Amino acid sequence: MTSEAPHEPTPAAAYLTGVLRRQVLHLERVLHTDAGRIDEVHLPAWLRSTRGEQRLPVTVAVLIAIVLQIELPRRFALQPHLLLPGLEIALAAGLIAANPTRIDRESRLLRAVSVTLIAAISVANTISALRLVYELLHGTAGDNAAALLSTGAAIWGTNVIVFGLWYWELDRGGPVARAHARKTYPDFLFVQMQAPELAPPEWEPAFVDYLYLSFTNATAFSPTDVMPLSRWAKMMMLVQSGVSLVAMVLVVARAVNILK
Repeated sequence: MTSEAPHEPTPAAAYLTGVLRRQVLHLERVLHTDAGRIDEVHLPAWLRSTRGEQRLPVTVAVLIAIVLQIELPRRFALQPHLLLPGLEIALAAGLIAANPTRIDRESRLLRAVSVTLIAAISVANTISALRLVYELLHGTAGDNAAALLSTGAAIWGTNVIVFGLWYWELDRGGPVARAHARKTYPDFLFVQMQAPELAPPEWEPAFVDYLYLSFTNATAFSPTDVMPLSRWAKMMMLVQSGVSLVAMVLVVARAVNILK
C-alpha cells in the first residue's frame, strides 16, 4: 500500500487558521483575567459601524495647506496667484457647512466635492514643485539659501498634507464608508489592526493616523509601521516617496552649494 502525502494547507486556510488562533488566545486572556468581562468581547471599532470622525483635524490641515500655497513666491504658483486657493477655500467651506462637526453624512456630491478639493491642492502643489525643480536644474532659483529652503519646506509640507488627505479619502472607500463599515478589507494595515488587544476597543483610523503615515513615508521613503495592502496604496506611497526624495535632494544640495 502507498500512503498519500498530507495535503498542504492553502494560503487562505493558513491565514484563517492564524486569525482564529490569535482570536482564541485573546479570548482566553480575557476570560482568564475576569470572567465577568465576557460582554466586552466584540468586534473592533474599525470593523463595525461607528460615529463619524471629527471634522476639525481635517479642516486645520486643509487650511494649513492653503496658507502654505498663498505664502509661496508668485513665480512658483499657478496664475492668477489666488485662483486655486480661492477655489479650495470655497470647497472647504461647503464641506464644513454640510458636516460641521462629524463626517457622517453620505452623499455622492459631498464625496465629489471632497475629492475635488484634494485634487485642487494636489495640482497647485505639483505645479509649484515642478517650477522649483525646473529653476534648480537651470540654476535660476537664486542665491538665497534661506528663501530656497523655506520654499522647499513649504512644498514638502503641503506634499505631506495632500498625500495624507488622499490616504484618508481613499482607504476603504473614505471616512463615511469606514464609519458605516461598508468594506471589511483595509487598504492600509495599522498596528492596532494587527494587535487589537493592545488598542482600546473604540480605536479606528482617523485623519491624524493617515497624516502620520504620510509624514513617515515622506521622511523614510518607505513604509514604517503602517503597511499598504492594496496595489493603489502601494503605488501612491511609491509616488510620494519619489517626489519627496527628489525635492529634498535637489533643494538641500542647492542650499549647501550656496552656503559654501
